[in-house]
Amino acid sequence: MNARPRRPRGPWRRALPVAFATFALVLGGAAAAAAPGHPAALSAASSARTGSTIGTGSTVRTASAASCNPEASSLSPSGPPQVTAGSFMAKIRARGFLIAGVDQSTYHFGFLNPLSGQIEGFDIDMIRAVAKAIFGNPDKVEYKAISDEQRSPDILSGAVDIVAHTMTITCARLQQVDFSSVYFDAAQRVLVLKNSTATSLASLRGQKVCATTGSDSLAVIAAAKAIPVAVPYWTDCLVLLQQGDVAAISTDDSILDGLAAQDPWTRLIGPRLTDEPYGLAISKQHPDFVRFVNAVLQQLRTNGQWAASYAHWIGTPVPVPPPAQYGG
Repeated sequence: MNARPRRPRGPWRRALPVAFATFALVLGGAAAAAAPGHPAALSAASSARTGSTIGTGSTVRTASAASCNPEASSLSPSGPPQVTAGSFMAKIRARGFLIAGVDQSTYHFGFLNPLSGQIEGFDIDMIRAVAKAIFGNPDKVEYKAISDEQRSPDILSGAVDIVAHTMTITCARLQQVDFSSVYFDAAQRVLVLKNSTATSLASLRGQKVCATTGSDSLAVIAAAKAIPVAVPYWTDCLVLLQQGDVAAISTDDSILDGLAAQDPWTRLIGPRLTDEPYGLAISKQHPDFVRFVNAVLQQLRTNGQWAASYAHWIGTPVPVPPPAQYGG
Protein backbone atom coordinates (compact mmCIF):
# COMPACT_ATOMS: atom_id res chain seq x y z
CA MET A 1 0.00 0.00 0.00
CA ASN A 2 1.51 3.28 -1.07
CA ALA A 3 -0.71 5.79 0.69
CA ARG A 4 1.26 8.63 2.25
CA PRO A 5 0.04 9.85 5.62
CA ARG A 6 -0.62 13.42 6.57
CA ARG A 7 -1.49 14.68 10.01
CA PRO A 8 -5.24 15.28 10.22
CA ARG A 9 -6.37 18.88 10.66
CA GLY A 10 -8.85 17.96 13.35
CA PRO A 11 -10.22 15.00 15.33
CA TRP A 12 -11.36 12.08 13.21
CA ARG A 13 -15.11 11.55 13.39
CA ARG A 14 -16.02 8.09 14.62
CA ALA A 15 -17.20 5.90 11.79
CA LEU A 16 -20.32 3.78 12.24
CA PRO A 17 -18.81 0.78 14.05
CA VAL A 18 -20.55 -2.09 12.29
CA ALA A 19 -20.14 -0.65 8.80
CA PHE A 20 -16.53 0.36 9.34
CA ALA A 21 -15.55 -2.91 11.00
CA THR A 22 -17.38 -5.03 8.42
CA PHE A 23 -15.63 -3.17 5.60
CA ALA A 24 -12.28 -3.88 7.27
CA LEU A 25 -13.28 -7.53 7.76
CA VAL A 26 -13.96 -8.03 4.05
CA LEU A 27 -10.89 -6.17 2.81
CA GLY A 28 -8.61 -7.40 5.59
CA GLY A 29 -9.55 -11.03 5.09
CA ALA A 30 -8.97 -10.81 1.35
CA ALA A 31 -5.61 -9.10 1.83
CA ALA A 32 -4.45 -11.71 4.33
CA ALA A 33 -5.37 -14.50 1.92
CA ALA A 34 -4.01 -13.07 -1.29
CA ALA A 35 -1.51 -10.31 -0.60
CA PRO A 36 1.22 -10.58 -3.24
CA GLY A 37 4.82 -11.02 -2.29
CA HIS A 38 4.22 -12.61 1.10
CA PRO A 39 6.14 -15.78 1.95
CA ALA A 40 4.34 -18.96 2.88
CA ALA A 41 2.82 -18.56 6.29
CA LEU A 42 5.41 -18.73 9.02
CA SER A 43 3.75 -18.93 12.37
CA ALA A 44 4.28 -15.62 14.18
CA ALA A 45 5.91 -15.84 17.56
CA SER A 46 3.80 -17.51 20.20
CA SER A 47 2.93 -15.89 23.49
CA ALA A 48 5.69 -17.79 25.28
CA ARG A 49 8.23 -15.39 26.74
CA THR A 50 10.97 -17.93 26.09
CA GLY A 51 11.69 -20.31 23.25
CA SER A 52 14.29 -22.05 21.15
CA THR A 53 16.31 -20.25 18.51
CA ILE A 54 14.73 -20.18 15.05
CA GLY A 55 17.31 -20.26 12.29
CA THR A 56 17.29 -17.66 9.52
CA GLY A 57 20.03 -19.07 7.33
CA SER A 58 22.83 -16.86 8.64
CA THR A 59 24.68 -16.06 11.83
CA VAL A 60 22.66 -13.60 13.87
CA ARG A 61 22.57 -12.25 17.39
CA THR A 62 20.04 -14.13 19.54
CA ALA A 63 18.73 -13.75 23.06
CA SER A 64 18.93 -16.90 25.14
CA ALA A 65 15.87 -17.86 27.16
CA ALA A 66 17.84 -17.68 30.40
CA SER A 67 19.19 -14.15 29.84
CA CYS A 68 16.28 -12.60 27.95
CA ASN A 69 14.81 -9.35 29.24
CA PRO A 70 12.33 -8.08 26.64
CA GLU A 71 12.44 -4.52 27.96
CA ALA A 72 16.25 -4.33 27.87
CA SER A 73 17.12 -6.38 24.80
CA SER A 74 17.92 -3.78 22.16
CA LEU A 75 21.16 -2.22 20.92
CA SER A 76 22.19 1.17 22.25
CA PRO A 77 22.58 4.11 19.86
CA SER A 78 26.05 4.90 18.59
CA GLY A 79 25.28 8.61 18.83
CA PRO A 80 22.81 10.89 17.06
CA PRO A 81 21.05 9.29 14.07
CA GLN A 82 23.42 9.53 11.10
CA VAL A 83 23.30 7.93 7.65
CA THR A 84 26.83 6.62 7.15
CA ALA A 85 28.33 5.25 3.95
CA GLY A 86 27.71 1.52 3.49
CA SER A 87 25.03 1.40 6.18
CA PHE A 88 21.58 -0.09 5.74
CA MET A 89 20.22 3.44 6.13
CA ALA A 90 22.31 4.49 3.13
CA LYS A 91 20.76 1.68 1.09
CA ILE A 92 17.29 2.83 2.11
CA ARG A 93 18.16 6.41 1.13
CA ALA A 94 19.46 5.24 -2.25
CA ARG A 95 16.19 3.37 -2.85
CA GLY A 96 14.30 6.58 -2.19
CA PHE A 97 11.82 5.42 0.47
CA LEU A 98 11.50 3.41 3.69
CA ILE A 99 9.31 0.28 3.51
CA ALA A 100 7.24 -0.11 6.67
CA GLY A 101 4.90 -2.93 7.69
CA VAL A 102 1.97 -1.37 9.53
CA ASP A 103 -1.59 -1.95 10.63
CA GLN A 104 -4.50 -0.26 8.91
CA SER A 105 -7.32 -1.19 11.29
CA THR A 106 -6.16 -0.27 14.83
CA TYR A 107 -7.64 3.11 15.70
CA HIS A 108 -5.15 5.43 17.46
CA PHE A 109 -2.08 3.41 16.37
CA GLY A 110 -2.30 2.45 12.71
CA PHE A 111 -5.56 2.95 10.84
CA LEU A 112 -6.76 3.91 7.39
CA ASN A 113 -8.61 7.18 7.88
CA PRO A 114 -11.70 6.89 5.64
CA LEU A 115 -11.96 10.67 5.36
CA SER A 116 -8.40 11.38 4.23
CA GLY A 117 -7.50 8.01 2.70
CA GLN A 118 -4.24 8.11 4.68
CA ILE A 119 -2.76 5.66 7.19
CA GLU A 120 -2.40 7.50 10.49
CA GLY A 121 -1.72 6.93 14.18
CA PHE A 122 0.87 6.77 16.94
CA ASP A 123 2.80 3.90 15.32
CA ILE A 124 2.79 5.81 12.03
CA ASP A 125 4.33 8.85 13.75
CA MET A 126 7.23 6.63 14.88
CA ILE A 127 7.81 5.53 11.28
CA ARG A 128 7.59 9.09 9.97
CA ALA A 129 10.25 10.15 12.47
CA VAL A 130 12.59 7.40 11.19
CA ALA A 131 11.96 8.47 7.58
CA LYS A 132 12.67 12.09 8.46
CA ALA A 133 15.98 11.09 10.07
CA ILE A 134 17.00 9.24 6.88
CA PHE A 135 15.68 11.58 4.19
CA GLY A 136 14.88 14.85 5.92
CA ASN A 137 11.30 14.18 4.79
CA PRO A 138 8.81 12.16 6.88
CA ASP A 139 6.69 11.36 3.80
CA LYS A 140 9.35 9.14 2.20
CA VAL A 141 7.60 5.95 3.29
CA GLU A 142 5.95 3.10 1.43
CA TYR A 143 3.42 1.50 3.76
CA LYS A 144 2.62 -2.19 3.54
CA ALA A 145 -0.58 -3.06 5.40
CA ILE A 146 -0.06 -6.44 7.09
CA SER A 147 -1.79 -8.64 9.65
CA ASP A 148 -0.38 -9.57 13.06
CA GLU A 149 0.62 -12.96 11.67
CA GLN A 150 2.66 -11.38 8.87
CA ARG A 151 4.83 -9.17 11.08
CA SER A 152 7.81 -11.45 11.76
CA PRO A 153 7.67 -13.26 8.39
CA ASP A 154 7.82 -9.98 6.48
CA ILE A 155 10.87 -8.88 8.46
CA LEU A 156 12.55 -12.26 7.96
CA SER A 157 11.91 -12.24 4.19
CA GLY A 158 13.06 -8.65 3.73
CA ALA A 159 9.63 -7.62 2.41
CA VAL A 160 9.77 -4.64 4.79
CA ASP A 161 12.57 -2.69 6.46
CA ILE A 162 10.73 -2.14 9.73
CA VAL A 163 7.44 -3.06 11.40
CA ALA A 164 5.40 -0.65 13.55
CA HIS A 165 2.33 -2.65 14.48
CA THR A 166 1.55 -2.64 18.25
CA MET A 167 4.09 -5.48 18.43
CA THR A 168 5.02 -6.71 21.89
CA ILE A 169 8.67 -7.56 22.50
CA THR A 170 8.83 -11.16 23.75
CA CYS A 171 11.70 -13.58 24.22
CA ALA A 172 10.21 -15.90 21.59
CA ARG A 173 10.06 -13.11 19.02
CA LEU A 174 13.59 -12.03 19.91
CA GLN A 175 14.77 -15.37 18.57
CA GLN A 176 13.53 -14.27 15.13
CA VAL A 177 13.87 -10.49 14.88
CA ASP A 178 15.48 -7.56 16.63
CA PHE A 179 13.49 -4.78 18.27
CA SER A 180 14.03 -1.16 19.06
CA SER A 181 13.89 -0.01 22.64
CA VAL A 182 10.40 0.11 24.14
CA TYR A 183 8.40 3.03 22.73
CA PHE A 184 5.01 2.25 24.34
CA ASP A 185 3.79 0.26 27.35
CA ALA A 186 0.46 -1.56 27.14
CA ALA A 187 -1.30 -4.28 29.16
CA GLN A 188 -3.70 -7.04 28.16
CA ARG A 189 -7.32 -6.54 29.28
CA VAL A 190 -10.81 -7.52 28.10
CA LEU A 191 -13.51 -5.78 26.03
CA VAL A 192 -17.18 -6.82 26.31
CA LEU A 193 -20.58 -5.43 25.39
CA LYS A 194 -22.00 -3.08 28.01
CA ASN A 195 -24.76 -5.53 28.92
CA SER A 196 -22.29 -8.33 29.63
CA THR A 197 -22.16 -9.73 33.15
CA ALA A 198 -18.46 -10.68 32.80
CA THR A 199 -16.09 -9.00 35.22
CA SER A 200 -12.73 -10.37 34.08
CA LEU A 201 -11.12 -12.86 31.72
CA ALA A 202 -11.38 -15.50 34.44
CA SER A 203 -15.15 -15.07 34.48
CA LEU A 204 -15.27 -15.99 30.78
CA ARG A 205 -14.16 -19.59 31.35
CA GLY A 206 -15.65 -21.85 28.68
CA GLN A 207 -16.79 -18.90 26.55
CA LYS A 208 -15.44 -17.70 23.20
CA VAL A 209 -12.94 -14.83 23.37
CA CYS A 210 -11.47 -13.25 20.24
CA ALA A 211 -7.88 -12.27 19.38
CA THR A 212 -5.81 -12.11 16.21
CA THR A 213 -3.78 -14.93 14.74
CA GLY A 214 -0.13 -14.28 15.58
CA SER A 215 -0.88 -12.22 18.69
CA ASP A 216 0.43 -13.23 22.09
CA SER A 217 -3.09 -12.69 23.49
CA LEU A 218 -4.31 -16.12 22.39
CA ALA A 219 -2.21 -18.03 24.91
CA VAL A 220 -3.40 -15.81 27.78
CA ILE A 221 -7.01 -16.48 26.76
CA ALA A 222 -6.38 -20.25 26.64
CA ALA A 223 -4.61 -20.19 30.01
CA ALA A 224 -7.76 -18.64 31.52
CA LYS A 225 -9.75 -21.66 30.22
CA ALA A 226 -11.71 -19.49 27.78
CA ILE A 227 -12.04 -20.59 24.14
CA PRO A 228 -9.69 -18.62 21.85
CA VAL A 229 -11.14 -17.51 18.51
CA ALA A 230 -8.43 -16.36 16.08
CA VAL A 231 -9.07 -13.91 13.23
CA PRO A 232 -6.76 -11.83 10.98
CA TYR A 233 -7.62 -8.33 12.26
CA TRP A 234 -8.91 -6.69 15.43
CA THR A 235 -11.84 -5.16 13.59
CA ASP A 236 -12.84 -8.75 12.71
CA CYS A 237 -13.07 -9.35 16.47
CA LEU A 238 -15.27 -6.29 16.87
CA VAL A 239 -17.69 -7.59 14.24
CA LEU A 240 -17.88 -10.97 15.98
CA LEU A 241 -18.54 -9.28 19.33
CA GLN A 242 -21.25 -7.06 17.83
CA GLN A 243 -22.90 -10.07 16.21
CA GLY A 244 -22.82 -12.10 19.43
CA ASP A 245 -20.47 -14.74 18.02
CA VAL A 246 -17.93 -14.20 20.82
CA ALA A 247 -18.40 -13.10 24.41
CA ALA A 248 -15.38 -10.81 24.52
CA ILE A 249 -12.17 -9.57 22.93
CA SER A 250 -8.92 -9.76 24.88
CA THR A 251 -5.72 -8.02 23.89
CA ASP A 252 -3.68 -4.92 24.71
CA ASP A 253 -5.65 -2.08 26.30
CA SER A 254 -4.22 0.27 23.67
CA ILE A 255 -5.98 -1.72 20.95
CA LEU A 256 -9.16 -2.21 22.97
CA ASP A 257 -9.43 1.53 23.63
CA GLY A 258 -9.50 2.09 19.87
CA LEU A 259 -12.21 -0.54 19.39
CA ALA A 260 -14.26 0.96 22.22
CA ALA A 261 -13.99 4.38 20.56
CA GLN A 262 -15.60 2.87 17.45
CA ASP A 263 -18.46 1.24 19.40
CA PRO A 264 -19.88 3.08 22.44
CA TRP A 265 -21.82 -0.07 23.40
CA THR A 266 -18.63 -1.75 24.60
CA ARG A 267 -16.56 -1.40 27.77
CA LEU A 268 -13.24 -2.58 29.20
CA ILE A 269 -13.28 -4.86 32.24
CA GLY A 270 -10.91 -6.58 34.61
CA PRO A 271 -7.34 -5.94 35.75
CA ARG A 272 -4.13 -5.68 33.75
CA LEU A 273 -3.31 -9.28 32.82
CA THR A 274 0.16 -8.89 31.29
CA ASP A 275 2.78 -6.28 30.51
CA GLU A 276 3.05 -5.58 26.77
CA PRO A 277 6.13 -3.48 25.87
CA TYR A 278 6.00 -2.39 22.22
CA GLY A 279 9.06 -2.23 19.97
CA LEU A 280 9.72 -1.53 16.31
CA ALA A 281 10.77 -4.82 14.68
CA ILE A 282 13.88 -4.92 12.47
CA SER A 283 15.88 -7.72 10.87
CA LYS A 284 18.80 -9.15 12.82
CA GLN A 285 20.83 -8.61 9.66
CA HIS A 286 20.81 -4.83 10.25
CA PRO A 287 22.11 -3.98 13.74
CA ASP A 288 23.23 -0.57 12.47
CA PHE A 289 19.60 0.21 11.65
CA VAL A 290 18.50 -0.90 15.14
CA ARG A 291 20.99 1.54 16.71
CA PHE A 292 19.88 4.28 14.30
CA VAL A 293 16.19 3.78 15.13
CA ASN A 294 16.98 3.82 18.85
CA ALA A 295 18.76 7.14 18.39
CA VAL A 296 15.63 8.50 16.69
CA LEU A 297 13.40 7.24 19.50
CA GLN A 298 15.64 8.83 22.10
CA GLN A 299 15.27 12.16 20.33
CA LEU A 300 11.48 11.78 20.38
CA ARG A 301 11.53 11.08 24.12
CA THR A 302 13.55 14.20 24.89
CA ASN A 303 12.35 16.80 22.36
CA GLY A 304 8.65 16.56 23.17
CA GLN A 305 7.57 14.84 19.94
CA TRP A 306 6.69 11.55 21.68
CA ALA A 307 4.48 13.45 24.13
CA ALA A 308 2.86 15.47 21.33
CA SER A 309 2.07 12.32 19.36
CA TYR A 310 0.65 10.61 22.44
CA ALA A 311 -1.61 13.59 23.23
CA HIS A 312 -2.81 13.81 19.63
CA TRP A 313 -3.68 10.16 19.08
CA ILE A 314 -4.26 8.68 22.53
CA GLY A 315 -5.16 11.63 24.76
CA THR A 316 -4.24 13.25 28.01
CA PRO A 317 -2.81 13.12 30.59
CA VAL A 318 0.41 12.17 28.84
CA PRO A 319 2.66 9.75 30.76
CA VAL A 320 6.42 9.86 30.84
CA PRO A 321 7.80 7.95 27.80
CA PRO A 322 9.14 4.46 28.58
CA PRO A 323 12.81 4.93 29.50
CA ALA A 324 15.31 3.45 27.07
CA GLN A 325 17.00 0.28 28.27
CA TYR A 326 19.56 -1.63 26.24
CA GLY A 327 21.15 -5.04 26.25
CA GLY A 328 24.09 -4.36 23.98
